[in-house]
Amino acid sequence: MRFAVSLPRFIPFVGFHHVLMMLQTFSIILTSIVLAGCSSYSSMTNVYILGLSYTNSTTSNLIPDEKSLPRIMSEFKGDSQLDVRTGYFGMCVHQRGVVWLCSSDASGLAIQVGQDNDPLNLIGAAEKFKGDVIFSGLLFMAIVLAFTSILLLATFPGWHQEIDRETGSEVDIKPFPSRPISYVALACSFVATVLLLISSLWQHIGSVGAAAMAEIAYQGNVHTDIGTQAVSMTWASFMATLIVTLGLHAMIWSLAILDRLTDED
Repeated sequence: MRFAVSLPRFIPFVGFHHVLMMLQTFSIILTSIVLAGCSSYSSMTNVYILGLSYTNSTTSNLIPDEKSLPRIMSEFKGDSQLDVRTGYFGMCVHQRGVVWLCSSDASGLAIQVGQDNDPLNLIGAAEKFKGDVIFSGLLFMAIVLAFTSILLLATFPGWHQEIDRETGSEVDIKPFPSRPISYVALACSFVATVLLLISSLWQHIGSVGAAAMAEIAYQGNVHTDIGTQAVSMTWASFMATLIVTLGLHAMIWSLAILDRLTDED
């Protein structure tokens, strides 16, 4: 009951910069989850960039004279049933009747699974994709810049009470934030937004292209899957940081107009 009573009194003291800080924190959390995908046996196995699995289909879009290759690969594959999911730093494999095995060491996973259960070397293909296609450096840079902008936003002054000299009553005062700090926070948030945009496009286009190439190379014997959760989280992180950037720009622009009007008066 006390919390319900004090909450309405607390809401007016929540500043615009507090909302921006929460959005930036939300962006950092989502980006961190994407980076941690496929790093454990729990729900992180559902956060992956690219998934590869064996299929029982032998169909192919190739011309009839070239259908011997899919048939040979299907016979070599046999009845193998293996799911491989890869993230930025980890990889998870799943066999029929066996729990998920996750590790950052692809060779170790290949030894545990055995060559007979992975005749087409899906683990090696996923490791090649993880090492040569996707890149996590931009996401780490975006996290650092977003965290820096949060620290700068935390220095913005909040509401406090002062005594009015004319009336003698207490009034709520909120000073303007420092203009240089505002510009630095905007710069950090803007660069983080650009990095997240590049990373989102890189991740999305890279995974879609790799999935298409894998289905063609394996002649219909492998099913590919794009990690929708990782894609959604990356784009949501970009949108949150973009909102923070636009909010900071609008705040600085509004303060500049207010200063100009004050100077004219």
